[in-house]
Amino acid sequence: MISLTAADGHRLSAYRTGPQNAARALVVVQEIFGVNRHMRNVADRFAAEGYAVIAPALFDRVAPGIELGYEAADVAQGRELRGRIQDGLTVLDILAAAAALPRGVKRGIVGYCWGGTVTWHGATRTSAFGAASCWYGGGIAAAKDEQPRCPVQMHFGETDASIPMSDVDAIRTAQPGVEVHVYAGAGHGFGCDERGSFSAKDAAVAQRRTLEFFGKNL
Repeated sequence: MISLTAADGHRLSAYRTGPQNAARALVVVQEIFGVNRHMRNVADRFAAEGYAVIAPALFDRVAPGIELGYEAADVAQGRELRGRIQDGLTVLDILAAAAALPRGVKRGIVGYCWGGTVTWHGATRTSAFGAASCWYGGGIAAAKDEQPRCPVQMHFGETDASIPMSDVDAIRTAQPGVEVHVYAGAGHGFGCDERGSFSAKDAAVAQRRTLEFFGKNL
């Protein structure tokens, strides 16, 4: 764990992993459960592919150091914490993470759940990233008309109860240049191997597509 300082002076922790002499680097953005064991494992998997990685602890704005599990009470707490943090502040935090990556490397951003939406904001509201991969970001539809400043890829589960296919269709219509993948039968959080909604098959395909996307654009 390292410490970052955002542009507004806020200090936050972050998980850093991967080779610091890497040619490519990623900001990995958390779900509503903090930079917990699963998110560290996600970061480590990208590090194993040769990326320098930083996963900023976005909840440090309101609950420093918190890590949640995946029970109903954890979900409720995660949603409550997320609701207390303004979108503009999460942008400052991911920019702090990007600035802490090795200098001179090509930088991408990937996020999951809440982090999928934050990743979209990273693509549309900053120029810090060369590519962005958004996994089941529930808030993307509300910001679908924002214009990305880098190539963007998105992943959605067909049966996601929190992201209806009408939202996905609206995103496709508003953003014809964005690469959108829908996974038949998959629900929300299908990429998290600690949740009941985990789909190993779909997670593997989405991860392969993400790596290919970053390989092409970074």
